[in-house]
Amino acid sequence: MKLSRTQINTVVIAAMVTSFTSPVFAVDNLTNLLTVDAKNFSRPTIIDNKYMPLKPGSYAEYDGWTINDEDEKIPHKVIKIVTDLVKTVNGIETVVSWDRDIVDGKLEESELYFRAQDDEGNVWHFGEVKEVYDEDGKLVGAKTWLDGFLGAKSGIIMPGKPAVGAPSISQGFAAGVYNWDDRGQVRSAGETVTIPAGTFKDVIVIEEWSSPELEMGAIQLKYYAPGIGYIKVGFEGDDPVKETLTLTKETQLNAQEMDKARAEALLVEERSYYYGRDTKPPLRRQQ
Repeated sequence: MKLSRTQINTVVIAAMVTSFTSPVFAVDNLTNLLTVDAKNFSRPTIIDNKYMPLKPGSYAEYDGWTINDEDEKIPHKVIKIVTDLVKTVNGIETVVSWDRDIVDGKLEESELYFRAQDDEGNVWHFGEVKEVYDEDGKLVGAKTWLDGFLGAKSGIIMPGKPAVGAPSISQGFAAGVYNWDDRGQVRSAGETVTIPAGTFKDVIVIEEWSSPELEMGAIQLKYYAPGIGYIKVGFEGDDPVKETLTLTKETQLNAQEMDKARAEALLVEERSYYYGRDTKPPLRRQQ
């Protein structure tokens, strides 16, 4: 789940105030982590999971709203691109995706994340590089975590066979600055969801949460459609951000657009070495 820059510092204090009155969710209290095994990844960069296909060149736009500290409704856009870059993380090749969060028409975050699919169809989340920008478009901060570094562990972001009633599963863990401990659990399946982009059937709904949000009584809801990925984002409970998003555009980048996206993603990757990590840079996927 995401919190805005201005809200991150207030989460812990707010959690202390609201924890006694937070709504009760039908989520479990598991905290177990996962350990990745390279032997289970024979073709890690071929990500064809039904609910999270990551084909190089895929482009998607999502539009919606967040709520700021003054309880004002702020336009929010997310642009997602699956690049043709492959990065080795802890001995496993991962697909590099690039997201941009645009709030009220201005870039707020630029993020790389690294994913791979195991032989059972599970899509694993191996880490992130997140850059933060101020209102003038200036880079003001960044943080990163990767599986195998400083105790960080990858997790499963989408099961190969998502099932209602299955226990929650770790989506990764990182202590320190990033403080990532998100978990996910399938709430429902077989849903029909209508959004401006169309009507989608056989949709699954996954509840996601981190420990600070759960203490505040908030979870995020993501709606995943077959062959596409997530098409809608909502929330439940006392979420300070109240983020809502729906898919508004989906396409495949042409060669020129792909070149530009790759170049921009490589710049984020290059800067990430200043954020406290030392790994080999990603390489372009072999055709």
